[in-house]
Amino acid sequence: WCGGTNGLAECGPMTAYGHSAGEFIECLSIAIQLRKEESEYDVVFLAGYHNRQILPAVDQFGNVAYRVGFKIGGGIDQDPACAPFRYPDQGIYITHIDEDSPAARAGLRRHDKILQVNGLDFTLLTHERAVKYIKKYAVLDMLVARAELPPLHH
Repeated sequence: WCGGTNGLAECGPMTAYGHSAGEFIECLSIAIQLRKEESEYDVVFLAGYHNRQILPAVDQFGNVAYRVGFKIGGGIDQDPACAPFRYPDQGIYITHIDEDSPAARAGLRRHDKILQVNGLDFTLLTHERAVKYIKKYAVLDMLVARAELPPLHH
C-alpha cells in the first residue's frame, strides 16, 4: 500500500519490484507510448551499388516486420535466480534497448518493469505470451515501473 498527500501516491521506488504475481499493487508508474517502425533491409542488385534498394523486412508469412528495439526477460514461468539479471520477482523486464530505436525514443530504459501493455496486465504473463503480445500491435501503450523515479513536484 502507498500513502500520499494532495491525491498523489508516494511510494518507495521499489514498490513494484518483488511483488507476487496476481497480488494487488499500487505504485507510481510511467506511461509510455511506443510506435513501432517498419524493419528494413538493404538489397543490392547484381548490377552494382547504384541499383541498391531499401525494402521493408517481412516475416515468414509475408507480413511487414515491425521493430520495437528492446528485449525482455522474465515471466511467471521463469526462475529469477537463473536469469542473468537478478530481478526480485517474476515480472517482465526490459533487458536491452537498441540505440536510436522506437523504444529508446519512447523513453524506455533497461531494467524497467512492464506492468501493462494496451490494457493487459503483464505481471501475470509467461515470457512467451509477453513476446507474442508485444509483437501483435503496431502501437504499444505501456505502463512501466522504474527503480529510480524523478522526484514529485508538489
